[in-house]
Parts: sequence; structure tokens; C-alpha cells
Amino acid sequence: MSASENKKALVFSILEFLQKSCEDGTINKDDTEGIEVAMQCIGEAFGVDASDEEQKKQYSTQPATLLSIFDVYLKTKSKTSATKLLLLLLKSINDKSVSEEDKKEAEAKKAMGNRKVAERNYPEAIKLYSEAIALDPTNAVFYANRAAAYSQQGDHEKAVQDAKKALEADPKYSKAYSRMGHAYFCLNKFDDAVDAYKKGLELDPENATLKSSLATATAKANAGTTVERSAESPAAGGLPNLGAGGMPDLGSLLNNPGLMNMAQQMMQSGALDGLMNNPNIARMAQQMMGGGGAPNFNEMMNNPEMMRMAREAMNSMNNNNNNNDNSNNGN
Repeated sequence: MSASENKKALVFSILEFLQKSCEDGTINKDDTEGIEVAMQCIGEAFGVDASDEEQKKQYSTQPATLLSIFDVYLKTKSKTSATKLLLLLLKSINDKSVSEEDKKEAEAKKAMGNRKVAERNYPEAIKLYSEAIALDPTNAVFYANRAAAYSQQGDHEKAVQDAKKALEADPKYSKAYSRMGHAYFCLNKFDDAVDAYKKGLELDPENATLKSSLATATAKANAGTTVERSAESPAAGGLPNLGAGGMPDLGSLLNNPGLMNMAQQMMQSGALDGLMNNPNIARMAQQMMGGGGAPNFNEMMNNPEMMRMAREAMNSMNNNNNNNDNSNNGN
């Protein structure tokens, strides 16, 4: 009997038990109507009808009843530790619940899903992979393929969940980590993506796709850290951190309120005009406009002449600001 047929047999026994409980007075008459409605809903959901003679022949466990089966379980439990019994039940499920017929049908569903992915019909592919999983929930490939389909249509959170389910089914399935890493990457969770790719490479060290993906995710993670640091406000009297090659993050500088306010004050005070008239600054500008490349800012900031110029510009700006403050106080 297949897994789906086993479920129907269980539902049939439950309906039999509830029906008998209504008839023998176990259930109060006032509650009988509600139980009968529940039985109807349960039967319709699983396609089971306890009054159907054909189904009775197929699914009934008579002379055993659901209650007698449960009594056997309780007696077994008293002699066997709960943990051991659970392991036996899980082993039984893994060994017997998925028939060869179900596995074959599940593989066919997967192949159909793969074709739908090739056609970019991702909703239909997801539906087919889900049907394969229902037939054989022990196959990690089905979850990983559905994860890929979810990612293709932009449902990256669901892709992460399916990748995790794939690893529950087979902890050594490296492709599940590849799917998980891709989904995390698309969610801009670069650190999580790096972690997933690393774990995948532990299982498959020579996988070129995992290596390339790890390098890309690592670069993104590091870039995110650099941007975060460069966006921090500079310390009083100091300069923002400079990146590789002495180049600052210009986008962060332009979005920094403190620096923009300082630049505005320099323009209003005339200090910026004096700085730009300096021959060294003019030479630097000519170099950049002539295609000579950007200057090394670290080297500039360590140049005594440049430091002197910056101090003079700041002092000029401060003097003008003080004069303006005194003038305003006099009004």
C-alpha cells in the first residue's frame, strides 16, 4: 500500500472510531452534530467515505480498531523507552512509507518540473515539484529543485526554506547549500551566503560553481563592510577613512552632513578660494583632468605642505565665522 493509501486507511479508522463513539454514547448527544460535521469535512479533505463498502474492504482494519491499535502502542511504550520507540517508528516510515511505485512517479513529476523550468514556467514547475515531494518527501533533490524555481520567480525566502528541507533529507547534499547561498545572496544577506557556500565546499571542495559563488559573495560582504565604515562620521578635527589605494568613498562623503556643512562654510568664508588658488592644488587638478589618474589621498594627507594648507583654510574659515557671530550678536 502506498503512502497516500496508508493515510486514507488511517483516516478511515479515525472516522470509524468517531462514528462508533457517537453511537455508543461516548460522545454527548449535544456534541454529536458537531462531530458529524467534522467527520464530513475530514472525509472530504482526504477523499474517504466510511460508509462506502468498497473503501471499507480496502481500508478497514477490522477486527482491529483504532482504539485497540492504540492500546498496543501504550503497552509497547511501557516496555520500551520512548526514544527507542520513536527511532523505530521513524525507521519504519523511512523504510516502508515510500513505495517503489511512489518513487518512480515522483521522479516523473520531477522530470516534468525540470521541463517547466526550462520553459520558464516556474509556478507550474513548483506545483510539479510539490507533487513529487508529496509522493517522496525523503528525496533532497526535489526540495533543491523547488528552491531553484522559487528563486527564479523571486521568492528567495521560500528558496532558503526549501534548501534547509533538502539538507534535512540529506545533510551531505552540497547542491542544497548552493541553492541556499544563491537565495541569501539575492536577499543581500551576503554573510549568510558566504557561510552557505563554505559549507557546500566542505562537502564538495572541487566544485567550481561554489568556488566562484563564494568569491563573489565574499567580495560583496567585504564591500558592504567598507561602505558601512566609510559612512561613519569623521572624528572631530579628523578625516574620514580612506579606501584601498588612498581613495575615499566619494558617495559616502557627499552624503555626509558634517562634511557637506564644512564645505559650505569654507565656500562662504572664502577659505575654499584660497585653497584652490594654491599651485599644488592646481597641479593636482591638471593631473586629473589630463588623464593622469586620481591622486593618492593617503599620501596627500601625510604631506606637511598639504596639512599646513588645510590648517590655514580651517583657521580662515573659523575667523570669518567668529566675525559673523560677533556681528550678529551686535544686532
